[in-house]
Amino acid sequence: MAADMTPLLEGSQKMNIDMKSEQLKLFDSYLNLLLEWNQKFNLTAIKDPREILVQHFLDSISLLKLGIIQEDSKVLDMGAGAGFPGIPLKIMLPEISLTLIDSVKKKVVFLEEVINRLGLKKTSAIHGRAEELGRALEQREAYDTVVSRAVAELRVLSEYCLPFVKTGGFFLAHKGPGAALEIENAKNAFKVLGGEFIECRQIEIPFSERIHNLVVVRKAKKTPKSYPRAAGKPKKQPL
Repeated sequence: MAADMTPLLEGSQKMNIDMKSEQLKLFDSYLNLLLEWNQKFNLTAIKDPREILVQHFLDSISLLKLGIIQEDSKVLDMGAGAGFPGIPLKIMLPEISLTLIDSVKKKVVFLEEVINRLGLKKTSAIHGRAEELGRALEQREAYDTVVSRAVAELRVLSEYCLPFVKTGGFFLAHKGPGAALEIENAKNAFKVLGGEFIECRQIEIPFSERIHNLVVVRKAKKTPKSYPRAAGKPKKQPL
């Protein structure tokens, strides 16, 4: 392998996540694609290979520590960008059915390239806005788990994500040091959209000094048909 994948392997071991050699090879291929495409498009501000392994790959698979996503889960990554956390989760749990959504076409083209080059089955990338796709019958309340990372403030993100979650399913959001305030501000949004706040789990990411919080929201009841609101409204007028 061209890149030094040691931080990823050792980091996963420190988090008690078992990573097989074939999974490490897929991460290596993913890293190379990311570095190659990042020269043409700004997919990630982090360009150092080691930092990508830590801040993107290890951070993404930290979701496995929650024990919520199962091998047969139907998972949606909202605002997937360059594929975090969805693609790393798919590499670690190859039997999940994964859908990646992003509103930026060039990012979706990149995700399709990753899917093809890595040979990922039961994985698709969709170009579109959450506010429109969340009203589509085939997407609405169709997923066991919706994950999202670095997309929007939690009360806005909830309106993007909760309409896609099945009743009894989960919405999982990666958040930084301001998570507690975002959760407090999002309590009304959770209630309106049928969500129930469960916990905020602080996860230590090996080789990283940042604070990583995983916000867990359970879908307690169906989201009212009037949500999500029209494109742009959740951000302009948060619940």
